[in-house]
Amino acid sequence: MFGADYYRRFYGKGGVHDRRAIAHLASAVHGMAAWWGVTPTSVLDVGAGPGLWRDWYRTNHPRVKLTSIDVSEYACRKYGHELRDISTWTPPQPFDLVVCHGVLQYPDDRSATAAIDNIAAACKHVLYLEVPTSSDFRTVVDKEATDMEVHHRTGLWYRRRLEKHFIQAGAGIWVRRGGGVLLYELERTR
Repeated sequence: MFGADYYRRFYGKGGVHDRRAIAHLASAVHGMAAWWGVTPTSVLDVGAGPGLWRDWYRTNHPRVKLTSIDVSEYACRKYGHELRDISTWTPPQPFDLVVCHGVLQYPDDRSATAAIDNIAAACKHVLYLEVPTSSDFRTVVDKEATDMEVHHRTGLWYRRRLEKHFIQAGAGIWVRRGGGVLLYELERTR
């Protein structure tokens, strides 16, 4: 499913993400973590795809230990990630920052729930999560640039599972409950 054709379609010219956009996003996420007193020294990139987050870290924070994983044999071979499925794999130690960008809409409900639990186990402090919800697919997502053959779940479905482990800080950033990050009331979404 996630072979060369998939990467040409969704990461080629006109694809959903490019290096420049990820550079802005990674700068913001890294900066917010640092603002909260967590300067990431270890990062896990779940579903790393073409490795845009990894490349940004190598350029901007080369001392950060970054582990990139993907379920695609093609992506792992081409981009140098570890072949891992976050719905069945829990890393041996937690990371300061976990990035899960455009991944959780692919597995079925049971596997997505397991993936969230494993992401929580992998996350020491901060999670960046992007996953489109059923509302997003109707109102926000560019249907020409986005894979629509995925699970369309509500935001409530994800929140119920995520809030067992995390507090939502907004803009896709979640902080680990008990992970040492203290948020002001208005920094939290609830």
